[in-house]
This record gives sequence, C-alpha cells and structure tokens, in this order.
Amino acid sequence: MVKKKVKKEKGNEVNVKSMSCNMSGCGGCSGFGYFMGFLGAAIYYISTATGFWVGVLGVLKALVWPAFVVFEIMKFLGM
Repeated sequence: MVKKKVKKEKGNEVNVKSMSCNMSGCGGCSGFGYFMGFLGAAIYYISTATGFWVGVLGVLKALVWPAFVVFEIMKFLGM
C-alpha cells in the first residue's frame, strides 16, 4: 500500500492512503462475480456452438454479457 503525506492547515502531517485499489475496498467481490458470469457464459456459448467461429463469437458475447442482461431487463420493464 502506497502512502503519501498531506499537510493540514496547522502544519501537522498526516499519512493518507493513495488512490490505489486493493481487494478489501475496491470491488474485489464484484470482479469475481463478473469473472464467474463470464466463465459461465463462455461455457454456455461454446457448448452450444455449431462451429469454430460460432464458438469464437460466443467468447466475445461472454465478454459483454452484462449488456445483454440489462437490455433484457429494460425490455421486460417496458423502458
């Protein structure tokens, strides 16, 4: 963890955390959830592929699966 010193108005120096992310405070669990969703989508699309290039297209679709989810939710809600 990188720390830098910042001076307060009265001249006291205080150590503060820099803007670096770590697993405990920067969405590590959501990143893992996205990865698991990607993995599941990739397995699904590849297993249903009828050819090599359809499988490659499936991997590309698996990268953007949240866009498909949001689109279907908005379509369901009538937005």
